[in-house]
Parts: sequence; C-alpha cells; structure tokens
Amino acid sequence: MTALAERLGTRWPLIQAPMAGSQGSALALAVSGAGGLGSLPAAMLAPDALRAELQKLQASGRPYNVNFFCHTPPAPDTAREAAWQQVLAPYYRELGVDPAAAPAGPARRPFDEAAAELLAEFRPPVVSLHFGLPAPGLLARVKAWGAFVLSSATTVREALWLQEHGADAVIAQGLEAGGHRGHFLSLDVSEQLGTFALLPQVVAAVRVPVIAAGGIASAEGVRAALALGAAGAQVGTAYLCADEALTGPLHRAALQGESARHTQLTTLFSGGAARGIVNRLMRELGPMNPAAPPFPLASAAIAPLRAAAEKSGSSDFSPLWSGQNASGCTSAPAAQITQALARGCA
Repeated sequence: MTALAERLGTRWPLIQAPMAGSQGSALALAVSGAGGLGSLPAAMLAPDALRAELQKLQASGRPYNVNFFCHTPPAPDTAREAAWQQVLAPYYRELGVDPAAAPAGPARRPFDEAAAELLAEFRPPVVSLHFGLPAPGLLARVKAWGAFVLSSATTVREALWLQEHGADAVIAQGLEAGGHRGHFLSLDVSEQLGTFALLPQVVAAVRVPVIAAGGIASAEGVRAALALGAAGAQVGTAYLCADEALTGPLHRAALQGESARHTQLTTLFSGGAARGIVNRLMRELGPMNPAAPPFPLASAAIAPLRAAAEKSGSSDFSPLWSGQNASGCTSAPAAQITQALARGCA
C-alpha cells in the first residue's frame, strides 16, 4: 500500500476518472470493490438523483470520490445563442428537428451552496474538482469533515495555484486525456502539455501528491507514471466499455473501432474544450468553432440533433468522449479492468 492509497482508503493508488453521462454509482462501486477508488460525476445530476447515488455509495462501506465542476456560469447571451442555432440550422432541417426542442438552461452546474449542503449529509471521504476550486467558504465546508480534496491542473502554474489555495493533491491532466480539459487559469490549450511531459514538472514544483491522468490505459502506463514521480494514476477511457458503464452502443462501437485512433479537442458539444473521437459535426464545422457559446451553454442546441441522429443509429452529432489511447477499452467487468491496471503498481 502506498501513502496515497492509504490516504484514499484503497488497496491501489488508482482512481477511476469521473465520466459524466457515461456512468453512475454502479461503476464507482465496482472499482472501489476491486481495490481502486471509484468516482461519481455529480455535475449533471439533479439533487434527488445525486442523493440516491450517494445513498448507494455510502451504504457500501467502500471508499469513493464525488466529482464536481467549479466553472463560473457565463451570462446568458440570446444573440449568441441565436447565432449558434443559425449555424446548426441546416442540420435541424436535415433531421426534421424543431430548434424549439432544445432544452433550456445549462446541462452542467457548478459546485454551490446547495450541493455543499447535500454533500455534508454524506461526508464523502474524497471530493474531486474540475476547473479549479470552489469559493474558499465552500472549500472549507468540504474539508471540515475531513474530505481529501483533489483538483485537476493542466499546467504547472495551475498546479501551484491549486496547492496554494487548498487542494490536498493535484491531478496532472495531460493533453491526451478524454473529455473536458480541467484548465481554469487560461483557455489557451497551446500552454498545455502531454501527460509525461507535464507530470515530472508538476511533481518537481509542488509538495502535495500528484496523480497522473491522460493516456494511461494499461499496467505499463501506470508503471511509467509512478516511475516519473506520480503518487497514483487516474484512468477514464479504459472504463468506458466496462460492463457497469452507461456508455451507449454507438459510443462503445466507436471506442472499439478504428475511428478511436483519431481524437481532437472540440468546443462544439458543450462550449468547453473536450477531447473526443472525430465525427461528422467536428469535420464539417471545425472542432473549435468560435460560434459555439461558452461552456456549458453550447450543449442545449446540440441535444435535439444528437437525440434525432442516435435514434436512427448515427453518432454524427454525439460527443464521443475518448482519450488518445483507447486501447484499453474492453468489454469486461470494471473489477477485471482495475485488477489489470493494478499490476502496474506492483
């Protein structure tokens, strides 16, 4: 058992990355049961749904992590929203979709007073955060019950900021990682590095434990991260095809096919830079189209297109989140995936 594993209450210093929309408590419980740290993504869960998931995790008696976003919601901009819908208008016509079918409001909410109040009832042992940290008062509430607080850094500067502002450990998120970038001090992705370039620099710069994330999909990847000074590893993409994951059939097929070899950062599906498998929408509009409203507002106008296309068996308008290394995406129980990764800790 390593120092990080001891602090997390796990057998292995392995964390299953929280993957909003692709998992619930079942995956987290399976990973924790196998000796890793299972994570629950909470940013897209309504309060009642979050409470139900937390009850399952708490009842298990196993260690677990709850993940929240810390973004600052942008001010509504009706003109920009209208312009975005205009860019998407040809697709609405093609699919016979009414633009008015787009849901109102953002699909993801940041950690706030209401979330802190709910979380305090359960006192999860680990809380991880994306896009920085919450306001000092909210962070103090989380730490008051002894939670171990993790947050993502995409640069050395962000890692130092997190350490200074109260993070107990830093997740060094390399550019290979799937899903949303955790950047918060700069939106310029050219400042960001690959995992094995970023990791040793962060390890050298901070005093807190550093967890490697991005492109790690095997025991060899875990072993390499630990050799470069990581206290542990966080793995996401390799769990997307786990039996307990909620990943849809179209997404699973893409992850296990040749298309998974080509991923890009894109703002089309949420407004925030996130890595996914290239599909038709990304090819035709350009993955970082400036017309997309800021995170998380872009997703509303995409939602009815995605629903209509998926109904007909197409992933042309779906966010196919994936890291650059999908080689570990196997259809297997999460416990088996965790045990295979754990061989890199031996």
